[in-house]
Amino acid sequence: MHKNILNQTFNTPYSTVPFSQIKDQDFLPAFKTAITNAKKEINAIIKNSESPTFKNTIEALEFSGEQLDRISSLFFNLNSAETNDTIQKIAQEVSPLLSEFNNDITLNKTLFDKIKTVYENKAKWNLNPEQQTLLEKKYKRFFRNGANLSEEKKLKLREIDKKLSQLKLKFGENVLAETNAFEMLISNESDLSGLPEGAKEAAKQLAESKDKEGWLFTLDYPSYIPFITYADNRTLRKQMALAAGSKGFHGNELDNQQHVLDIVKLRYERANLLGYKTHAHFVLEERMAESPKKVLAFLNDLLGKAKPAAEREFKNLESFAKALDPINHIEKWDSAYYSEKLKQKLFSIDDEKLKPYFKLENVVNGAFTIANKLYDLQFEAIDTIDKYHDDVITYRVNNSKGELISILYTDFFPRPGKRNGAWMTSYKPQYIKNGENSRPHISIVCNFTKPTKTKPSLLTFNEVTTLFHEFGHALHGMLANTTYPSLSGTSVYWDFVELPSQIMENWCYEKEALKLFATHFETEEIIPMDYVEKIKESATFHQGMQTLRQLSFGLLDMSWHAHDPSNITNVKTQEDEAFSNTNLFPKTESTCMSTAFSHIFQGGYSSGYYSYKWAEVLDADAFEYFKKEGVFNKTIAQKFKDHILSKGGTENPMILYKRFRGHEPKPEALLRRAGLIEK
Repeated sequence: MHKNILNQTFNTPYSTVPFSQIKDQDFLPAFKTAITNAKKEINAIIKNSESPTFKNTIEALEFSGEQLDRISSLFFNLNSAETNDTIQKIAQEVSPLLSEFNNDITLNKTLFDKIKTVYENKAKWNLNPEQQTLLEKKYKRFFRNGANLSEEKKLKLREIDKKLSQLKLKFGENVLAETNAFEMLISNESDLSGLPEGAKEAAKQLAESKDKEGWLFTLDYPSYIPFITYADNRTLRKQMALAAGSKGFHGNELDNQQHVLDIVKLRYERANLLGYKTHAHFVLEERMAESPKKVLAFLNDLLGKAKPAAEREFKNLESFAKALDPINHIEKWDSAYYSEKLKQKLFSIDDEKLKPYFKLENVVNGAFTIANKLYDLQFEAIDTIDKYHDDVITYRVNNSKGELISILYTDFFPRPGKRNGAWMTSYKPQYIKNGENSRPHISIVCNFTKPTKTKPSLLTFNEVTTLFHEFGHALHGMLANTTYPSLSGTSVYWDFVELPSQIMENWCYEKEALKLFATHFETEEIIPMDYVEKIKESATFHQGMQTLRQLSFGLLDMSWHAHDPSNITNVKTQEDEAFSNTNLFPKTESTCMSTAFSHIFQGGYSSGYYSYKWAEVLDADAFEYFKKEGVFNKTIAQKFKDHILSKGGTENPMILYKRFRGHEPKPEALLRRAGLIEK
């Protein structure tokens, strides 16, 4: 008889998840049991007759619901990386239960009164900075989730939260279904003109795997990006681009327009209920940026500096395209294609020339070697722990003394049931309890081209930086060294969380780093140094246009969340208005970004998309420090580890940053790096 082990302590090496012993149908009963157990732990805090202290209230609350947290992270990670109809159905059932449970806690008056008592008497507890932060966060969690509301308003809040959790899930499911629904089968080989051999071979294999004749292309990035970048057939590029740009915008059962309107209106209503002007005001109170006014000033300041460069670049690109082909003007589906051609002309370098030097295994080992040089970490592949798919590789991460620092999972190839994109996540956080430092279990998930019969997985340079980016997040998780799980690793302000990931990308452009891993997969020769020079030169290629694109997403996010959305009736009109200052290409009526903008409508980036640029300012400023002292300088690396990577969210990030850098971050470093101002 099958035994549901989800509610037990995992008796496995390093307490890792025993994936093979878990069935999908175990999750719902396990969630229900874990919620019941967590409620008992909360009730014990509420019923404690001793007067409230930091230990019996705040710490007790922090370590309650551990089992529920573990099941939740396991389940929702699988829903992203290895989902199926059953898991999606369970997600729809479980999300309202969890949202209800969270509300049961945050709207419990007796519990809040105890927290308030501890908070109002904080001077007498003699708390260290981490404990002060925890107290502040717990108090704010209740306050920001309606603890001070009347009973009637609390009920209203519960209702909104339940609706929002279901809407966000549905939004994401529709995007995934739309991504999976599109296939372009090409039977005429001449239509593949311009495409690299690797892309053709992968398309052939994909067609074969589905018992189809010809070459099959999908909206999965490893299939979509090469096609949109290299295919000479403009009509087919247009077909691909319009399919990618119109996900959730077809007026069918997978349409997300109403979901977008419902989500933004409910978020606004929720913020008002809690006493905030808009959803953005609510969110930004807990960010380095602090207010919508500051975010918009930041975005518009960068926009002013980047736009002239972007317009120049666009003009050059259009002239270049017209000189090559008989076209009147360039469209969105021409951008990557002609940019790549222009880049090759200017730098005589292209992804196809570079890919042989970026074999996936070598790039992974390169990231590991760099982490070793900077932070003394050692990565040892192990096969003694369970995994959820054969593609996953597992590692034990040690320090120089051989002590366990973390377990790491890597999962690199696309498959049905795995969402697009790349992300880092955790199966178990780091924390210190009863004197024991419990180490984290971290996972990196990407979608790179699978090895074919004749070639290993070879990465584009963009994919190399993606891998380093996620590895930077992973280091933030792995090197965590805090007492409390909710302040550990990447549990930091959202506009700070991208600093450790984005700073890692810088090493991909440095000779000393590339020499460690960029070797030809057949000849093993190190990447020629003139290629490295070209990579560096080309790093600023079209930076104006790139910056404009990122800023446009941030401005779109703010247009949805920094104002009263009550009168918005048309998603496309609202979006066009938000993009009016950043548009370079002609509009396309059949596309809409918002209906598939998962970052802000499903993920946690609502009112936070600006943080990518914000973090770029931080990372450019921080990496200038490394550059000045040497990219493998141990002293600077130690400072970065001590003040940033190990500290998680234990203190205000600006305090941590200034401790590392000696001053607040300056945007000039980013503008210099992007070639938008003189060095």
